[in-house]
Amino acid sequence: MNIFQSKLSGFLFIFQFSFLLLLFHTLSRAEPLYNKFYYFNCSLDNNTADTTFETNLNTLLPVLAFNSQYVAFFNAESGINPNTIYGLFLCRGDVTVDTCKTCVSHASQEIKQLCPNQRDAFIWYDHCMLRYSGHNFQSVYDPSYNSLVLTRSLYNTSDPRQFKETLMSLMKNLSLVAAFNPSVRMHAIGEANFMVNQKIYAMVQCTPDLSRSDCNTCLQAAISEIPVCCTDKDGAVISGASCALRYEVFPFYVGAASVSRPPPPSTTAATSRNGGKRSKVIIFVTVASVLGFALFTSFVYCYQRLRKKRSSKVKKKSHHVLLEYLGLRVGSELMDSSMDGEQTQELALIDLSTIQVATDNFSDKNKLGEGGFGPVYKGMLFDGKEIAVKRLSRGSVQGQEEFKNEVTFIAKLQHRNLVRLLYCCIDRGEKLLIYEYMPNTSLDIFLFDPIKRAQLGWERCRNIVDGIAKGLVYLHEDSRLRIIHRDLKASNVLLDHEMNPKISDFGMARFLEGNQSQINTNKVVGTYGYMAPEYAMGGRFSVKSDVYSFGVLLLEIVSGKRNNDLHLPDHAQSLLTYAWELWCGGRALELIDHLFMESCPTNEMLRWIHIGLLCVQEDAIDRPTISSVVLMLRSESMALPQPTQPGFFVSRMVVEPGKFSASTTRTPSMNEITISTIEPR
Repeated sequence: MNIFQSKLSGFLFIFQFSFLLLLFHTLSRAEPLYNKFYYFNCSLDNNTADTTFETNLNTLLPVLAFNSQYVAFFNAESGINPNTIYGLFLCRGDVTVDTCKTCVSHASQEIKQLCPNQRDAFIWYDHCMLRYSGHNFQSVYDPSYNSLVLTRSLYNTSDPRQFKETLMSLMKNLSLVAAFNPSVRMHAIGEANFMVNQKIYAMVQCTPDLSRSDCNTCLQAAISEIPVCCTDKDGAVISGASCALRYEVFPFYVGAASVSRPPPPSTTAATSRNGGKRSKVIIFVTVASVLGFALFTSFVYCYQRLRKKRSSKVKKKSHHVLLEYLGLRVGSELMDSSMDGEQTQELALIDLSTIQVATDNFSDKNKLGEGGFGPVYKGMLFDGKEIAVKRLSRGSVQGQEEFKNEVTFIAKLQHRNLVRLLYCCIDRGEKLLIYEYMPNTSLDIFLFDPIKRAQLGWERCRNIVDGIAKGLVYLHEDSRLRIIHRDLKASNVLLDHEMNPKISDFGMARFLEGNQSQINTNKVVGTYGYMAPEYAMGGRFSVKSDVYSFGVLLLEIVSGKRNNDLHLPDHAQSLLTYAWELWCGGRALELIDHLFMESCPTNEMLRWIHIGLLCVQEDAIDRPTISSVVLMLRSESMALPQPTQPGFFVSRMVVEPGKFSASTTRTPSMNEITISTIEPR
């Protein structure tokens, strides 16, 4: 027994000593970790005189530098168009937080010195990259820089063909891992043997704001450069605005490889033939090291498989819970049995802990507002993406129905003028909807504020009106379901970073089945001042109800006044009565907000008033369809019919809660209407 223990101790000593020698040898060959400068690029668009842009840039760069101490990737923007500036940074996926912070801080200072007064700039270091532009490049694959190549000295190998094949195979495997493995953040490192004691070490990475398909496209484009430029070199860097790759014959990254390949069979055979010249101790240690590494790798693989399996079970369970809550059938896709079997994409689920971190545990400082659904919070995911989180109030009956409605409809709707639902969460009693964050809040914030309204301008208003109309065309005519929004108003039109409108809040939306042209309901819900008369008084709604709301909104944009403004001139009861009186009296120009009088064509504004009055006519049959409205807005030569009187029931009546049947007559009865007024969210 003592002899066995002595031999075992001797073996362990040899193993440890050999391992330390190997580690020292590896570290001695590795490059020092520092911010080696690779490349920079500046646009030819000079901004010397643009002080607003320069101010926005001076605001943006410190924000990027500050966030580098928390995340490895971050994108942000500063200012309002046309002076909005967009920026991002990306740290190499294997570096430490301190290295990332140091690199980005250095880059944010260096980029201004290298590219003074430039509207677009891009800089790449060994450990990070930083970019800014006056054009929105975020979440968009940009191939413009995928031509940068930095190579090192000629490699020394007796088999160039084997080197090339091994390198290309390794790169393709890494690109697939980075692009399509959901457990990694578009970053992969790996190694492969191409000679007896020589390896290729490689890394690929994309900016995490890309889609996975765009990441793959970017990496494949970069890899295609290798046979042209670099297969006779022992190292190269190909970096771009959206992705980068690097390979060397020495380990340059930190951490374990995510992709590893054994030596080719021919090389292994050659090793065996020469093995007799090596000492038995080294062979024994090498074999033991390989076996130890294999066992460790197997353990890690099994552990990851187990975690992935558990995660999959949790996700499947969460998805099952969500479907049951919504009253939908369980399957690989969402299916609403009341929608004629129409299928839609599976909802993207997210765990509660991620949202708690993103919103600082629903901190009041991140609270954006509150509506009938519940509070809304601003948050930031680990990849730097900003989100808006709707949190269902536990006691809100109205919110429960809105939650189901939003998930059911938005999962089926995709349009640039509709807000995007990114994730859904039902976990531990919480019900959350996660949307893309709209930095410029809602239209009403700008429209009815005398200071902010001046920032809209005529061109922006034109773009907003056109976008809202196109969003409604999609809902009414182009989507798989004909959707009636039922609550279109200024506070439900959100504005993105470029002031593009996005219709939100589908909690009250309904769809038309088959050949239905309208729906009757015994419960009227909506917002005072925007509801069509046939809906508020008779419970009947159709696509023409949304057209009515659009008409009210159009007149509000023209005048800068709310429909139920208590301070309208001439003692008018509503904006509609005021607009109609001015129109009939030939004084329609008096309705136009004075901020527009100098900047917009008078004829176009008068045409908008005309179209708005056509949309709010009392009889739904007389109102145009929303597609006709789009044509009217775009064509100055198109003849417009004369409008008839609007429905004036929206004047300041006080509505008491109550119920009415579907057969109720059109004569208004003050206690036969149930109206839920929803405050801006």
